Amino acid sequence: MPLRGSGRSQAGLFAPDQATSIDGSCNIVEVGRRRDGGTRYWCLLHKADATAKYGKPAKECRYAHVAPLAPADTFTLNLDKYQGGVALWGAVPPVYDTSSQVPDRGVHVHARRSASDDKEIDRTYRSVRITGGPLAKSDFVVNELDAIYYMVSSIFGYEMRHISCTYCGEAHLDRDWFSLHPHRRHLCAGCGRNFRDNLTSIGNPIAGVRDRCAVHSTKVKRSRKKFVHRQDEFPGGVQIWGSNAAFLWTGTGSEEEGIHIHAFTTDETTPDVDDTFGTVIIDNVELDATMVRTFMAQSALPHIAGRVTSINCPSCRLPQFNTGDAAFTPIVERNCEHCNRAFTARGRLRKTIANPLPAILERLGSSATRPPRKHSMDLIPETL
Repeated sequence: MPLRGSGRSQAGLFAPDQATSIDGSCNIVEVGRRRDGGTRYWCLLHKADATAKYGKPAKECRYAHVAPLAPADTFTLNLDKYQGGVALWGAVPPVYDTSSQVPDRGVHVHARRSASDDKEIDRTYRSVRITGGPLAKSDFVVNELDAIYYMVSSIFGYEMRHISCTYCGEAHLDRDWFSLHPHRRHLCAGCGRNFRDNLTSIGNPIAGVRDRCAVHSTKVKRSRKKFVHRQDEFPGGVQIWGSNAAFLWTGTGSEEEGIHIHAFTTDETTPDVDDTFGTVIIDNVELDATMVRTFMAQSALPHIAGRVTSINCPSCRLPQFNTGDAAFTPIVERNCEHCNRAFTARGRLRKTIANPLPAILERLGSSATRPPRKHSMDLIPETL
């Protein structure tokens, strides 16, 4: 099974006269035909579409403004050095944030030398090279988009597979809409060609490291801890996330499920509270862990940006909460989950998704000591 970093060099896939370098910033090549018969072009450097109008090569690709991932952006994690356990998650900005902290986004790493030691590593990286242990003979690189979309797919209950492009061997990642809809025909980000897999599935390179490390499930238990506080107890701010299972967990204990809280008494970077709670009540407002977790995943999907909103039934006045496939599929008409009345939600957008959490967070914001910050979950990274 070819893993990311172990396939053929992308630079050698095309003849030199096929490539077009625009101001030295892009490496644009022909990658086949469009449905209308025009030529498709792809940038091998930024791994992005470079087709202009009428099937002509663009002067630059759509990600030309994005710097490629530099070697310094990748952290090497040797599993053999941390016998106390390693855990990796996809990190996204908090759904609620009144702090002054810089929001994390990428691959979050916890690592302990021994089970009795404190965490030696508790940090988020753009990219992580995992080596040692079962990966001793072939390391494996996970980047921020792999980790974020693994979080999204897993929260909505979708299994993922390690899929390699049949042309260049690049490990394939299904993003955005495709991270939630199994399919066979894939567009390779490495070489820009369409290829077919033999199974209908969702591709994510992380499935490869899980298979190699024989990770098939994670022990998860609901946290019994309670966080019952007022926001004015934490002048430095409060941050809220939904918990999501680690994609790699080598510890002997179980993960805790619930709502993860950072709370600060000052503007220092180390939170006074950094834990996962089963019960969270802030300013007498109780948060539901499923709603928080769902909203966190919804916020990471560009194709439904702005469509997740709080909706009450006009008849019984009770809030609506779309789950399952409806949690990422905007609709016009809906039936109330409580009284079954058919209605159309009011608002600027006709097609929407219902989640009570935005209204709940707005209530929290009205009693905050400082205004909540809105983080843009733009999945086009600063580095690729």
